Amino acid sequence: MTPPDRTAPQPTVLACGAWLKNRACLLGPQGLQWSAPHGDLSDPQACHALEASARGLAAQARHRVQAVAHDLHPDFFSTRLAVRLAHEWELPAVGVQHHHAHIGAVMAEHGLDQPVLGLALDGVGLGTDGGAWGGELLWVSPGEWRRLGSLSPIALPGGDRAAREPWRMAAAALHALGRLDEVPGRFAAPAGEACARGVHTLLQRGLNCPPTSSTGRWFDAAAGALGLSIHQSDEAEAAIRLQTRAEAWLAQHGPQSLPTSPALPVSLSGLDLRPLLAELLDTPQLDAPRAAAHFHRQLARGLTDWATLAAEATGTRSVCLGGGCFFNRLLTEQLTEGLRQRGLSVYRALNHSSGDAGLALGQAWVAAHQIRASAPLTETETAPESQPCALPCQPS
Repeated sequence: MTPPDRTAPQPTVLACGAWLKNRACLLGPQGLQWSAPHGDLSDPQACHALEASARGLAAQARHRVQAVAHDLHPDFFSTRLAVRLAHEWELPAVGVQHHHAHIGAVMAEHGLDQPVLGLALDGVGLGTDGGAWGGELLWVSPGEWRRLGSLSPIALPGGDRAAREPWRMAAAALHALGRLDEVPGRFAAPAGEACARGVHTLLQRGLNCPPTSSTGRWFDAAAGALGLSIHQSDEAEAAIRLQTRAEAWLAQHGPQSLPTSPALPVSLSGLDLRPLLAELLDTPQLDAPRAAAHFHRQLARGLTDWATLAAEATGTRSVCLGGGCFFNRLLTEQLTEGLRQRGLSVYRALNHSSGDAGLALGQAWVAAHQIRASAPLTETETAPESQPCALPCQPS
């Protein structure tokens, strides 16, 4: 691909963000302008506010808007709005893959124009293959990117419902470990016998169990395995509970008291979390806080090994951390320390959200670099029409 023309003027791009914690932005020679936060686009008022913000940002731009950027998910209101506005203004609508945008946002904030490795860890985002991504290792440079690998896939028994019921993700972990027969006996009491048997049947037959590489769902599986969360009513409730228990245990006992375990299996194409979940599933629930701390440490070590392997393979020594999982202070600190000990430079969001509230910046940055490079807008398609979209319109 042709490298970006550093002498070309900065294009002006309007970006409409994603679904959760929506916020639009305008990026161009005038700098960066954010809209007000709109919240989740399940609220009609948030949708109306987003359209007003998008039109307002474009009207206030000192330079002509050259493209409208959006997420790949075809059913997001933000995507439909971007496509409609682009058609109305006779501009290209540029779809940007969710996790590419997360890493792009970090690169934009730090002014990085050399290739980086990106660890994009979040709940869910539509992949270029129509799948549910969320634990991704990317190689990103201005105007070009590729997915190097992902976390080991895990099933979503019941689809979107699995994101609200962490016990289902723990059941999916048992399935991934070849221990499906344990599901009814283990979860009959906390979830109900009928539900436990129903999930067993879904997993056994592969019915409504789309795979995902989501880091958030692996956190849910860990919390469900330790009995820390069975149902969650708020986003990331299970992950927050897991983090809280881990931090409290570490504050009292220190990391030196954690068990020693083998390194997680890792290759450039993936990090396998199944052995870690096997340890948690075999942990007595009274020891859950210690196991929660162990989960964080092993995950950080595995991610460090993964990024180090990628750095050796690509010659890229900078790592960007993006996605909502980096609101987890414990994971972020342990991973950052591990990467720096391996001689890698680490970047993360400082002035903008690492989660979806900062996604529009990454969308705009990616689209702007494609325009500057006069490159084909290769991400304009949304999910392939030939296969159903794996993600719900209202993701968790």
